[in-house]
Amino acid sequence: MKNYIPLLLICFVYSASYCQNADLTSSLYNSYKTYKEPSLLHRRIKHENIQPLINHYKNTPGFTVKKVGTSIGGKDLTLVSIGSGKTQVFLWSQMHGDEPTATLAIFDILNFLESSDFREEKKALLNNLTIHFLPMLNPDGAALYQRRNLLGIDINRDALRLQSPEAKTLKKVRDSLNADFGFNLHDQSIYYNTERTNNPATISYLAPAYNYNKDINEVRANAMKVIVFMNSIIQKYAKGQVGRYNDDFEPRAFGDNIQKWGTSTILIESGGYKNDVEKQEIRKLNYVSILSAMYSIANKNYINLDIAAYNKIPKNDRKLFDLKIEGATYILNNKSYKIDIGLNRLEVNKDNYSNFWYSSRILDQGDLSTYYGYENFNATGYKIKEGKIYPKKIATIQEATTLDYISLLKKGFTYLKVAKIPNSQLSSPFPMHLISSSYKVPNLLLQPGINPTFLLEKDGINKYAVINGFLIDLENGKGNFKNAMIFR
Repeated sequence: MKNYIPLLLICFVYSASYCQNADLTSSLYNSYKTYKEPSLLHRRIKHENIQPLINHYKNTPGFTVKKVGTSIGGKDLTLVSIGSGKTQVFLWSQMHGDEPTATLAIFDILNFLESSDFREEKKALLNNLTIHFLPMLNPDGAALYQRRNLLGIDINRDALRLQSPEAKTLKKVRDSLNADFGFNLHDQSIYYNTERTNNPATISYLAPAYNYNKDINEVRANAMKVIVFMNSIIQKYAKGQVGRYNDDFEPRAFGDNIQKWGTSTILIESGGYKNDVEKQEIRKLNYVSILSAMYSIANKNYINLDIAAYNKIPKNDRKLFDLKIEGATYILNNKSYKIDIGLNRLEVNKDNYSNFWYSSRILDQGDLSTYYGYENFNATGYKIKEGKIYPKKIATIQEATTLDYISLLKKGFTYLKVAKIPNSQLSSPFPMHLISSSYKVPNLLLQPGINPTFLLEKDGINKYAVINGFLIDLENGKGNFKNAMIFR
């Protein structure tokens, strides 16, 4: 299904300036490495990571840097502004502390705006717009890599009561700017897909409703038109991977209220992209689409777009797993059953919240024919088999590094007993679970909530192993394995 506007049709209907915008988009995409902020290469960033970058703009001609508030934890909330145009554009990110993708993109955009490249395009941008960035609205949440602030509330449900200082700051800045356009920048679950497809919802958009009737006035319509344009951009690089976020009115939410207060508000939700755990490709798509959208706003060539195209963007759905195993044979009480299994790899924070390890779970099982996976395995003809404990006790983790794990997995061993497991060791780096001398491994009974660990046998031979939700090919050892578990 085509849910985008072909570029040639855009050019024919809407003028050469629109095509120039499309040409700019290609140039932005191809030159992105030049502007990608090199000090921010992972998504678990903290306030101290961005402060040197913000301080840099205090002494950079053309930029204005202003402290606009303080978080509950005493961290500065800062507005970085550039441009002299009449149209006010306001972008804020990381209202939820564990949603950092657009914060990364903001600093890429600032690098672009600081550079001496694209002079004519930036002249059009900065003569027509004044652009304001409020990165990392929830720095305390970012420090703990959690959604909520230190008060334990969701800032995005504090638009009416304004109890948190972060919410008060956002409202104050929006009102002081009387912003014409607002970009509300978030991350969504990587398990969203575009409705009735196996495509992840890599980017999802929403022009939030400002009342329960979901009426469309000029303010909301302008947001829809900009989204139509942004969708056409993303389709060039992630075809079929754009979703439309649910537009049910939420009276406590900032996006809905900012729309109501007269700012054309564009919600951007960064979701998942295959093999992009750190969301670097999605960061790039944010950079390209946001800059292109602002250029479209500056030139006002979004105005003639038909908002009917907005409703043709597929809705978000949530039917993705990290791994989907299809049609495996599962024997229970001496009877054989055909079963699909959906597995997700859940991130567990390490002590400093800057990194994580995986603790996987079976999310669902049964007939999952209407679900999809980032990785899919057709297990027709394969029998699910319980793993065993390797009979030799290993003295230390160091000794465990010498073992041939693929050979052990082929023999059906999925657990390794280790006499001394340091308390500092959080997960197993080997494709077998490490267990203490006293740990009793439960019998395999497949059900949602358990750690997915088993073998896939065919013709009496163990062909694949699933260890902590990671599929390993036992013929060649290949698989996207990260870590197994430790059971003490």
